[in-house]
Amino acid sequence: MNADRLARALSGWPPPVLDPAGPYSEPVTRLAWALLLGGFGVLAVVIAALAIAIWGGPALKRRLGGDRAIWIGGFAFPVIVLTALLIWGLTLTSRLSATDPIAGEMRVQVTGEMWWWRVAYLDESGRERIRDANELHIPVGRPVMIELASADVVHSFWIPRLGGKMDMIPGRTNRLRIQADAPGVYAGQCAEYCGGPHALMGFVVIAHTPADFVRWQAGRTAPARPPESAGRRLFEQRGCAACHTVGGTAANGLAGPDLSHIASRRSLGAGILPNDRPTLSRWIADSQALKPGNRMPAYRQLPADELRAITDYMGSLK
Repeated sequence: MNADRLARALSGWPPPVLDPAGPYSEPVTRLAWALLLGGFGVLAVVIAALAIAIWGGPALKRRLGGDRAIWIGGFAFPVIVLTALLIWGLTLTSRLSATDPIAGEMRVQVTGEMWWWRVAYLDESGRERIRDANELHIPVGRPVMIELASADVVHSFWIPRLGGKMDMIPGRTNRLRIQADAPGVYAGQCAEYCGGPHALMGFVVIAHTPADFVRWQAGRTAPARPPESAGRRLFEQRGCAACHTVGGTAANGLAGPDLSHIASRRSLGAGILPNDRPTLSRWIADSQALKPGNRMPAYRQLPADELRAITDYMGSLK
């Protein structure tokens, strides 16, 4: 596997959890540092008070104020400090839970599946405009409201540099707002154990300049015209079309990711593998060897020429 391609595919991974890159992650980071430092301070005072209570002699206790100092340091101080941190933290992060619409914000629906992410870009009325999987494209400096749902079990959406963590619960829609202040690639991860290859359920956000995002969006909304080829016919004949959609073709399966633009994605397997021809061929032939437990069956029975044709067809879908 090409190391440069792997590095590009996994750019931003592992996501630094204390390096905010947007206005909806900065308060979370500030609160995390305050809780860490405050917690260590409280722990130090409580340990000192406990040590004095157990091992301090009468003379030392009298000099420090006697039992009253132990009660102040070991009980009153932690209660006051932790209560203050709680109130400050709730005040600091109150706007992060606000779901009232913001003028000009983008709307996206992300659905957690075992073990990948279904992505739908919505228009102002909530109708689906663009369908994708396992990565999200956003413009820099524009808030994005993500509507989070689950198709099976509890998942959790977390892009540490762009926002907080939000659970995805079956039968319920939660909302999370993110924003990137600079172009780049921001990695994330399912943060709630969901069985099987949970640890291999990654996600990527690509933040574009506004002009680049308009070009990307125009390319995705243009009518799909996949080429006629032997690989396309085999894709439809060998059962791939039953689970996957390819725009502009008879393939309209919904069980697996939409593959209309698979060749333009940065990674395969939900953010864990580089998207190149050798890896794509291995994934088609035996995805279980690369991501054990995922729901795509192995196609080891495909002859080499058919596997090559399908891989070439997938590689043409940009």
